[in-house]
This record gives sequence, structure tokens and C-alpha cells, in this order.
Amino acid sequence: MTKAIRREVLFPRPRAAVWRAITDRATLAEWMYPNDFEPRVGHHFTFRVPPNPKVGFDGLVVGCEVLECEPPDRLVFSWSAGGLVDSRVSFRLEPDGDGTRLFFEHAGFDVTQPWGEQAFRGAEFGWAKMLKQLAAVVAAAAGGE
Repeated sequence: MTKAIRREVLFPRPRAAVWRAITDRATLAEWMYPNDFEPRVGHHFTFRVPPNPKVGFDGLVVGCEVLECEPPDRLVFSWSAGGLVDSRVSFRLEPDGDGTRLFFEHAGFDVTQPWGEQAFRGAEFGWAKMLKQLAAVVAAAAGGE
């Protein structure tokens, strides 16, 4: 059995601003992790999750590939780290009045594996934190435009 993390976030900003926040390498690093992302189908990239010695976490390199990139509506990439192989992260943006509604999904957590439920719970925690940071980054960018 596989599980997925799904979230819906409303941003009081136009799609172009949210799209920039999820596809610009430097902006991605502000709310996620250092990376070598390019918004191009077929591009292989990594996120470098820093260590957290307080909780005994040594850090992690996440291998990814851009699977779909349709500006300013849809971005999908694979996500492989540790035992989690080829899960999929997707962002879909839709206009909502003067703002943008983001539909987020990270799918492919095989909870039948010994590490599966722990990976799922860790990712739920991580994405909740990162999506809050994304909202802050998008809001802060509004002041600079």
C-alpha cells in the first residue's frame, strides 16, 4: 500500500510569483534546501538536506528528475532518498481571484516496507514546515516587486 501527502495552499499573489518561488534555484533554496534545479524536463538535480545533530540526523542528498514542467501551471519531479525511490512531488497552480491556489502532492510512500511509515511521517513533518516557509518567501517577495 502506498500513501501520499496532499496539501492545498492559497497565496494572495499571482501565479507568476508562486511559480517563480517553486522554480527559481535560489528561491527554492530559501524555503527548501540547497539545490541545482533547472525548470527543464529531463534535468537531474539534487536537494542537499543539511544534518541536524540534535536529533541524530546526518543529512541527506535527494536525487530528483524533472518529469513535467508547464509554466505557470504544473511542476512534477521524482524524489529518491534512502529507501524511498522514485516517489513523485507535484505542484499545480490555479488562479483564485487575485491570488493563486497551490495543490501539492508527494506520492509513492510504500508503507509495506519497514522504513515506509517512518519516511511518510518524516516527509509529512518536513513538507508542512517547508510549505509554511514557501508562504513566507512568496509574501516577502511581494515587498520587492
